[in-house]
Amino acid sequence: MANTKSAKKQIRNSYRKWLRNRYVKGQMRSAVRMVNIAIEAGNAEEARSLMPRAASQLDKAARKHVIHANKAARIKSRLMRRINALQ
Repeated sequence: MANTKSAKKQIRNSYRKWLRNRYVKGQMRSAVRMVNIAIEAGNAEEARSLMPRAASQLDKAARKHVIHANKAARIKSRLMRRINALQ
């Protein structure tokens, strides 16, 4: 258990960050999952309409340092490549 005042504050801060990161990452995963489901169903139009939300959630996660910016770009690129392959 933390003894110093600063260590106790760090525990509180890390808990708040953990909660925020968990929420942001969950929103991101859900948006990406919906696009993947549409792609696997072969529905390019639906996947294309869901992609802006997924891209937004990925960018938001990268902006808040929940994931690395390059990871967000990589996921968006792979999703768009799969959507374009359906055409």
